[in-house]
Amino acid sequence: MEHRGGVRWERLFEDLEGRFDDLSAQEVRAEAADRQRVAAGRLLLASRLAGAVGADVRLRTVAGLAVDGRLRHAGPDWVLVEDAAGADVVVHLAAVTVVHGLTTVTGPAATGVAARLDLRHALRGLARDRAPVVAVVTGPGPSGGPSEVAGTVDRVGADFVELGVHAPWEPRRPSGTRSVAAVPLAQLVVVRALPWG
Repeated sequence: MEHRGGVRWERLFEDLEGRFDDLSAQEVRAEAADRQRVAAGRLLLASRLAGAVGADVRLRTVAGLAVDGRLRHAGPDWVLVEDAAGADVVVHLAAVTVVHGLTTVTGPAATGVAARLDLRHALRGLARDRAPVVAVVTGPGPSGGPSEVAGTVDRVGADFVELGVHAPWEPRRPSGTRSVAAVPLAQLVVVRALPWG
């Protein structure tokens, strides 16, 4: 009799151990899933885009404009896309509504110097090049399409970019400059560098 009771206790303990192991495995899986959700919740769009550098992407913007091309660089608040014509297009991430073409790779978060190379830095590069650009800004243009300002980036301030407005096919010179336009960075959608001539 004692032997049968011992077997019963062994089966009970085995059953309890099995249940405990099942619960422990479920807890481990749930904890791993929670960690993944927390990690995903900390990801920035810039990091996702950094993982897609070299990929073909399509970015839709608040101006209704789509930018298609090869993703060349991802900054903390901007990306550089090379379009099919070979033109460089700087896209302000605050103006992006949808990104297509992301890979499964997530790039590292920008730190140190890289984190300080914001949109203003990219625009200062265009100012140094003195290349003609077309800046697309939020709000409809006169014909109902995106609002554009063509010219040369003259100056980049803390919260604005200033362009010498002139025909996009001409270099900036005093005789061809119609006016100077300041665009708040918050309203800037895209800046497309144009070829000379």
